[in-house]
Amino acid sequence: MLLPRWFAEALLLLFSILACSNAAFIGVNIGTDLTNMPPPSDIVTLLKSQQITHVRLYDANSHMLKAFANTSIEVMVGVTNEEILKIGRFPSAAAAWVNKNVAAYIPSTNITAIAVGSEVLTTIPHVAPILASALNNIHKALVASNLNFKVKVSSPMSMDIMPKPFPPSTSTFSPSWNTTVYQLLQFLKNTGSFFMLNAYPYYGYTTANGIFPLDYALFKQLSPVKQIVDPNTLLHYNSMFDAMVDAAYYSMEALNFSKIPVVVTETGWPSSGGGDEAAATVANAETFNTNLIKRVLNNSGPPSQPDIPINTYIYELYNEDKRSGPVSERNWGILFPNGTSVYPLSLSGGSSSAALNGSSMFCVAKADADDDKLVDGLNWACGQGRANCAAIQPGQPCYLPNDVKSHASFAFNDYYQKMKSAGGTCDFDGTAITTTRDPSKFFSFPLIYVLQ
Repeated sequence: MLLPRWFAEALLLLFSILACSNAAFIGVNIGTDLTNMPPPSDIVTLLKSQQITHVRLYDANSHMLKAFANTSIEVMVGVTNEEILKIGRFPSAAAAWVNKNVAAYIPSTNITAIAVGSEVLTTIPHVAPILASALNNIHKALVASNLNFKVKVSSPMSMDIMPKPFPPSTSTFSPSWNTTVYQLLQFLKNTGSFFMLNAYPYYGYTTANGIFPLDYALFKQLSPVKQIVDPNTLLHYNSMFDAMVDAAYYSMEALNFSKIPVVVTETGWPSSGGGDEAAATVANAETFNTNLIKRVLNNSGPPSQPDIPINTYIYELYNEDKRSGPVSERNWGILFPNGTSVYPLSLSGGSSSAALNGSSMFCVAKADADDDKLVDGLNWACGQGRANCAAIQPGQPCYLPNDVKSHASFAFNDYYQKMKSAGGTCDFDGTAITTTRDPSKFFSFPLIYVLQ
């Protein structure tokens, strides 16, 4: 029985598992606004195969939570913005929510956090006055279920609640939200929880009108004359990501709160955009997320808090093709809706040709590769590369489907299987990607090949 196509396309993510308890982690957000959402069991199988240890759900979908049962993956569930008012007003509603969506699944499903709403202050400000009540009611329900030490509660905030995040040392929360934010921070301190921050250098760069260089947003090294320095502390910021996290720490400090860890619940970079979204490219998205993974897993904090690692969730697993708004809104994922990789992503910052969990690896054309480049790669593989391309000639078993991506995938894989042991790579001028998807599934007849 064949696995679904989406599942067979492996994410090229090599997440390290660090032994020490305070080691930083990289997690991933799972949005569901897709035309064809893969089955939860297949999603979990994929996450496990890529050693992804932390995920964030935007709700508490029962099918997803059941699929995570008996795995070691730590799950953050979400109270939706629409549920906050009722939960904030009625403790019984909070108790019912916790019993139904958390207690019912623990310990089989490893739920470790609850995100109450998403960017409540900036998206549904009329709910802000009751947010602290909602947090407290959820926490009290956890206490009643003896889960308060296992499951932490917080609420993701947008960078927009800090109107002037640079320089970080002078950043403060918007005065209009001081009461609500103070209540939130007091709750986090009392319960030993963390400050959830949605931090997007993409928006920091695109809305700064050229003040900051693109390389700064992408974690690239800056020349000495372009380095970003806080004039008050003289701390050097090698990335906008670090500056954003530090802005949150300084803003908390301005309200006399310290040592509440910042967890970045969303960050990422779109791989495609409209005509006025020039920075939204595959190259920039790959660079950002590759460098982000390296940055987070070095286990250090931002300049002002070097000993507090920055646990981070990448936004997001899939491109959500049903989302409205600018083109970029539908292109934040590291997978297309059909499950193919948008770009290679690995801890080392490049594509990996290594087998994942012992799976056989194949070399195929990228879904969004330029046809002209694919033709060049196909001609090279079948010529100088000495791939055996007889089967994709007219009248031969693998001629159909007769399109350049299918033929290129055949030729690329034939070359790769023969030459990888001698140093051959799966690149072809950036048009190819390694995968667990068998290229023979592209064709109308079985493809016979030899794995070396």
